[in-house]
Amino acid sequence: MTILFIFLSLFGLGGQNMFDEYFTGQTFRFDYYHSGTAKEEHISLDEIRLEGSWPGSKVNLIDESNLGKYMFEVVDLKSNKVIYSRGFASIYGEWETTGEASKMWRTLHESQRFPEPKDKVQLVLKKRQDDGSFIQIYSTTIDPSSRFINRSPLVSAGEVWTVFENGSPTTKVDILILSDGYTAKEKDKFHKDVTRLVGVMFETEPFKSQKKNFNVRAIDVFSAQSGISNPRKSVWRKSALGLSFNSFDSDRYVLTYENKNLREMAANAPYDAIIMVANDRKYGGGGIFNLWATVTSDTEPSAYVFVHEFGHSFAGLGDEYYTSPVSYENYAMPSVEPWEPNVTGLFDPANIKWKHLVEAGTPVPTPWNKEEYDKYEVERQKKRAKMVEEKATEEQMEVLFKEVKQVTTPMLNKNKFFGKVGAFEGAAYESKGLYRPELDCIMFTRNDVPFCKVCTESIVKVIKMYSE
Repeated sequence: MTILFIFLSLFGLGGQNMFDEYFTGQTFRFDYYHSGTAKEEHISLDEIRLEGSWPGSKVNLIDESNLGKYMFEVVDLKSNKVIYSRGFASIYGEWETTGEASKMWRTLHESQRFPEPKDKVQLVLKKRQDDGSFIQIYSTTIDPSSRFINRSPLVSAGEVWTVFENGSPTTKVDILILSDGYTAKEKDKFHKDVTRLVGVMFETEPFKSQKKNFNVRAIDVFSAQSGISNPRKSVWRKSALGLSFNSFDSDRYVLTYENKNLREMAANAPYDAIIMVANDRKYGGGGIFNLWATVTSDTEPSAYVFVHEFGHSFAGLGDEYYTSPVSYENYAMPSVEPWEPNVTGLFDPANIKWKHLVEAGTPVPTPWNKEEYDKYEVERQKKRAKMVEEKATEEQMEVLFKEVKQVTTPMLNKNKFFGKVGAFEGAAYESKGLYRPELDCIMFTRNDVPFCKVCTESIVKVIKMYSE
């Protein structure tokens, strides 16, 4: 039996046998409400919803990546065995670090998807602690034969079309792109925007060399008006997905709080990852691990934002920049090792988590011209804040973006350790106490640079989780 198990595991059949033993092949969605403040949180069930066929891996059922602020587990009640798990982050998890959370309660809707079980299971939500471990914050038992499972037919959200397809959803990473703020008359524009943005992503490594492991589809979701809401400029739209600028009072942060509406639309196609494209000229976007990414279509750096935000939502990469204003308070504490694979508190320099990529002779921490960079960035942020306050046009903002690239590209390139993996101070919104792997990266600036070696390796690991 032992030899047989090893044989099956080597050829990926052990996981498939486990899938067939415990799951039907369909998809369940666990919808719930996440409520609380900065000091307490509560979970309450909304419903269990039947979707279509399971699009995820039937082999890699247990998440061993150690990514995410939260962990979702499905436990078989007969054996008390975890039969499915995924790490994730959430809007609530970000919101609880803002100043607003210390003053008031809020409730946000969330969802976790998992293969439909054959027998009763326990659904468990866990939260990461400062030492990196997870503790349970919620559990409930569900019976898949219950009449309370919502098995009503899905309602079409719009035409599903294929950008490119390389194989079965269960052996590929399935990206689903949805439109927001596009009217029916702007269908062709959405198709062109998707083709352009996806084209840039798959010319960017490691997506370029891993393209064979992806399927990309899109859904034409039309809105009554063109564009999305921009509260800072008193622009309000009732778009189909509810995307809006100014999330957490951050001018460029684009999120939606209409999770259930989004999930019902997305359920019409197989997906592992969602990207929403907002039909807007203003620069903006967002990305939350194992939730979704957003990008606005018509800003000059939209293709960059598309790739950057997907790095967050798909691979759990952290922001490496630290000078731009954000609404978080203690989002990444320098006293706690971050879970994001490309940020470290450097508590043990000799055993940094990307040690295997650090070349001999590279000092850790790694010196760089941080004082010069910070001096420029302080003045740049003052200028940008003034432009936001004065409601500058997008064309004016893009002039500033181009200036930043022209100044910071040679400023960073001249460093001795540029292009080397080390530990460069300044990351995850903190100037001191947190470190990034390389001087420059898609997760650090909008300069014409690739993902650093650590980010690249991390992305490939997640791709394999869905495609092997």
